[in-house]
Amino acid sequence: MLFLKSTAVTKAPGIYELDIAAKPPGKTFGVFMATDPDHPPTEVLTALAKLGFQNTYQQSYTHKDKGKVLDMHFEKNGTDLFNGWKTEECAVNMAAIEELFKDIGLTIAPRVMTLAEAYA
Repeated sequence: MLFLKSTAVTKAPGIYELDIAAKPPGKTFGVFMATDPDHPPTEVLTALAKLGFQNTYQQSYTHKDKGKVLDMHFEKNGTDLFNGWKTEECAVNMAAIEELFKDIGLTIAPRVMTLAEAYA
């Protein structure tokens, strides 16, 4: 679950928070979003599906400020060991993710999770 300060402001229509992160060693990234379930980012969700990302987790909850949140995680399998991304796949996939979110006004900051985050 993403750390969400408030549901009063969205970063883009229907998106409260966005994180592009990979488990160590950091070549296969996932898309993690906290969304507004009443006004979902339908175009973004459709575009992620077209890029081959599958929704692997979702959980609804009510934020402490009483706003509704749908936490969603998306992953895309690669051709490396354990469905990871090879270096070339990483470059192509990250460019596609960057373009998708740039089109709605968001700049991504990919990161590698800590071991504690990745396996919690």
